[in-house]
Amino acid sequence: MAATPEQPATATPRRKAGRHRGEGQWAVGHHTPLNGNEQFKKDDDGLNVRTRIETIYSKRGFDSIDPNDLRGRMRWWGLYTQRKPGIDGGKTAVLEPEELDDKYFMLRVRIDGGRLTTQQLRVVGEISQEFARGTADLTDRQNVQYHWIRIEDVPEIWRRLEEVGLSTTEACGDTPRVILGSPVAGIAENEIIDGTPAIDEIQRRFIGNPDFSNLPRKFKSAVSGSPHLDVAHEINDIAFVGVNHPEHGPGFDLWVGGGLSTNPKLGVRLGAWVPLDEVPDVYGGVIGIFRDYGYRRLRTRARLKFLVADWGAEKFRQILEDEYLKRKLVDGPAPEQPAQTWRDHLGVHRQKDGRFYVGFAARVGRVDGSTLTKIAEVAEEHGSGRVRTTAEQKMIVLDVAEEQVESLVAGLEALDLRVTPSPFRRGTMACTGIEFCKLAIVETKARGASLIDELERRIPEFDQPITININGCPNACARIQVADIGLKGQLMLDENGEQVEGYQVHLGGALGLEAGFGRKVRGLKVTSAELPDYVERVLGRFQEEREDGERFATWAARASAESLS
Repeated sequence: MAATPEQPATATPRRKAGRHRGEGQWAVGHHTPLNGNEQFKKDDDGLNVRTRIETIYSKRGFDSIDPNDLRGRMRWWGLYTQRKPGIDGGKTAVLEPEELDDKYFMLRVRIDGGRLTTQQLRVVGEISQEFARGTADLTDRQNVQYHWIRIEDVPEIWRRLEEVGLSTTEACGDTPRVILGSPVAGIAENEIIDGTPAIDEIQRRFIGNPDFSNLPRKFKSAVSGSPHLDVAHEINDIAFVGVNHPEHGPGFDLWVGGGLSTNPKLGVRLGAWVPLDEVPDVYGGVIGIFRDYGYRRLRTRARLKFLVADWGAEKFRQILEDEYLKRKLVDGPAPEQPAQTWRDHLGVHRQKDGRFYVGFAARVGRVDGSTLTKIAEVAEEHGSGRVRTTAEQKMIVLDVAEEQVESLVAGLEALDLRVTPSPFRRGTMACTGIEFCKLAIVETKARGASLIDELERRIPEFDQPITININGCPNACARIQVADIGLKGQLMLDENGEQVEGYQVHLGGALGLEAGFGRKVRGLKVTSAELPDYVERVLGRFQEEREDGERFATWAARASAESLS
């Protein structure tokens, strides 16, 4: 550039046009949308798309849907387009969204706290059979997911769900997602505190509220007063964990900034004790910080965990107290480590009122509408009107009289729902996978179910707690980094040089007991066909080398690469 009086040759070069200003944080004045997602949210609140679905799209059909509604705002009402059948994993990152889209939807029913009446469960099952080709998966967020939903049927599905007190409001999208809760809240004999009133108040104040319907990205939360730490609090954006304060009594320890995906981070304690009646206010303060200070420039950095990592716990707590709560929080103790490894409440357990609850497992959360209606019927036949979903893709029947327990267990087992499952059925989870998910690379649900069957046949004597989590892509919806054996789907070459489905292996992750991320051994990958052989082999080495009482995760951290391969 030639020198001019206004800009001499020695002047510092100007920044290139288009250089971003900050991270898109509203609280520091960055309100200009810096990506397409932020633009469509600014153009129209995602909550407003419901009216268009009811009055236009459901009447004119799939082809009438505006693209920003189809792949954006409809998520605010639990709707994602599902993967078009026949597209292999190699095309996932290559094709445009419209090439991957089928003309059917996944629809997520939010079940805050995992709480369902048998009437609600029956309606969920009937909708599955009538509108979703029988699909109804239990998720690790305590929700139910349908597939094969037509846009024409969505208003009627909403009507039926809302008639019994359920909804799909903000089940997806850049919103406050479902609030996880202990599935035995209010009934467990050893419960520290019942968080149900707080979940109800959070739902009333924040869900569907336009003040909080445009967040930088998803906001995941959990409230549990169980000493079993049964809601995976370490990997939520905000979590309230039951503790006993030496002076103030039962309340909650506050955690923020957890999350997995491709950049996993465990949540951090703020060192604050929160009484039950203040939980909704604190929740509002934290979600307010996320809305106002959260990074909106890059979607890959738009989760609360990145802000918490940059600020640190001390600054985050100070901002929460000074700018949002306008008062100091009480210092408090950390939760105690759980006394047992399993946190899923499976089996038969006495409630504090003398009755019993019964937890049971399907394979990898895969059920169907017919099974759900039968669960409702079996529960009612044995005196129960309440069931629960768990954060481990399991279910629980509550309020069973002692004389009814044996018959209930037999009724569930007849549906292939195991009350005393093998460690493999109990500990294996799988995400949706390539069958329906547009992000997936490999199959997961059927692979997980067949792996369970194979391991039960090959090593029936294995009796140690073990978690095997199978994910169809790197996004970790099935929590691969915090499983004993985490399997991240990818394409790889087999021994014949053919491209096949396979998994990168993570080993020794954990939540609750010594929480941490799994270890990756260099080059350790396994094809889908070889998976049963590999898992059998590594579990055999664990049994041979483990010390007395040693858990798999502890062994995996010290084992040689050869033992893990």
